Amino acid sequence: MNTLFKIIGFLFTGLFAVGAALQYNDTDSLVWIIIYIAAASISLLFALDKLTILVPLFAGIACSIGFLYLYPTNFQGFDLDDGDIKSVELGREAFGLLIIALVCFLYAIRLRLKSKV
Repeated sequence: MNTLFKIIGFLFTGLFAVGAALQYNDTDSLVWIIIYIAAASISLLFALDKLTILVPLFAGIACSIGFLYLYPTNFQGFDLDDGDIKSVELGREAFGLLIIALVCFLYAIRLRLKSKV
C-alpha cells in the first residue's frame, strides 16, 4: 500500500480515537464512543492493509444516512453562542458522521483502485 495512504489511515485512527475519548461527558456518550471506536478500528485496519472493501463501503453508507437523519432543520453552526444548544449538538453529531463517511468512502475507493492493479 502506498505510504501516503498508510499515513492517512494511522492519522485518522488517532483522530477518531481522540474523538471517542472526547465523548465521555456527552449525554449519549456510549453511542458516540462506539461509533468513533468503530471508525478508528476501520482506519487502523486500512492502515495495516487488513480491510476488505465492503466494511468501509457499508460504514460510509450508514454514516451518510445518519448524517441526513441527524442534520438539524435549522442548522445554526457549531459554537454554542451561535444558537439553540440542541440544534448545535445535532449539527456537530451530523457532521461527525459526515467526516467518518467521507473517510470510509476514501478507503473504499482506494481499495477498489488497488484491486484493479
